Amino acid sequence: MRTFARVFAGCSRMRTIDWHILRRVLGGYVFFIGTLVVFFIVLHFVEYIDDFMDRGASMREVFGTYYPSYIPEIIRLTSPLALFLACLYVTGRMAQNLEIIALQMSGVPLRRLLWPYGLLAVAITGFMFWFNGWVVPTTNRTVVAFDEKYLSRTPRQFDLGHLHRQAQPDQFLTVGYYDREARIAYRVSLQQFNAGRMVYRLDAPRMEWIDSLKAWRIPEGTMRQFAATGWAQRTPVQNYILTLSLYPRDLARTERDVEAMTLPEAAAHLATLRRTGVGALGRPLVAYYSKFAYPFANLILTLIGASLASVRRRGGQVVQFGFGLGVAFAYLALQKLIEPLGYSGLLSPLLTAWLPHLVFAVGALLLLWRTPT
Repeated sequence: MRTFARVFAGCSRMRTIDWHILRRVLGGYVFFIGTLVVFFIVLHFVEYIDDFMDRGASMREVFGTYYPSYIPEIIRLTSPLALFLACLYVTGRMAQNLEIIALQMSGVPLRRLLWPYGLLAVAITGFMFWFNGWVVPTTNRTVVAFDEKYLSRTPRQFDLGHLHRQAQPDQFLTVGYYDREARIAYRVSLQQFNAGRMVYRLDAPRMEWIDSLKAWRIPEGTMRQFAATGWAQRTPVQNYILTLSLYPRDLARTERDVEAMTLPEAAAHLATLRRTGVGALGRPLVAYYSKFAYPFANLILTLIGASLASVRRRGGQVVQFGFGLGVAFAYLALQKLIEPLGYSGLLSPLLTAWLPHLVFAVGALLLLWRTPT
């Protein structure tokens, strides 16, 4: 009976310690997130204030529409760093105040103290996966549109002319030039095949997108229908409504398209690009796979931060913060250094998105293994 009472008392004490650590780390996480958001907005505004003024953006639009829409993206980017700093701060304070040593002397293993960190990191990782996959893309649509209108960071368009798209297995569209802003395609040719034989060909000087109909309109053009004998019938067409499985976004692609798409939308978009025979998909594929990989930075940096800070070191928290920030920035720098390799095709986009996380995950496991019990 006494043994059961001691076990129950020990479990109750550990639950109290776990909740104490969770509250402190979560509070630090919220504080650092808020600080980083404010810091980023101030820095960004100072950098781009001239562009805002020169291009006629009002302060109401900037602070009432643009930056509130930008906050989710900032949270996504800074969440791993904020969680890492919170772990360093809370654990470092406990180590410097000898709280961890006192708990160890009372029979609590050091690795057991890392449990609440792991639970919180898993919860935040799951939340950020949903946040990154569905919330951030929605707000990024406003950010991308605002950037294109008022800032000099207009996204690079992949294809400017001589576009070739496969609308269906036997249907091919050729466009001489596509105006992304007006959503007008020039020098259009649509070929329909059947069993390797051309059935008809539609040529037009231009083709316009009609949003209300979700279809294309050809003001004037020429339809040529081919018989099995090779004879062709030529028919002029006017105001011809053409329904294709190709939409304006399939003709005009920029490097930031995937940023403004939820996970299902991005998957469908990439499937369309593959189906239409588009090459050079390194950049959008890296962006797509990063939506899955980046949230795990929250978990990995938490394990690294808690393991590093749990051991009392000379120099106190200043040295720990400096060393920890070096690790965090090395993590983020590795991601940026590897991304161009995925864009160019030297590495597969999937490996490009996951490799930095795998490298630092191995480092986190080694630190956990070397953490004293």
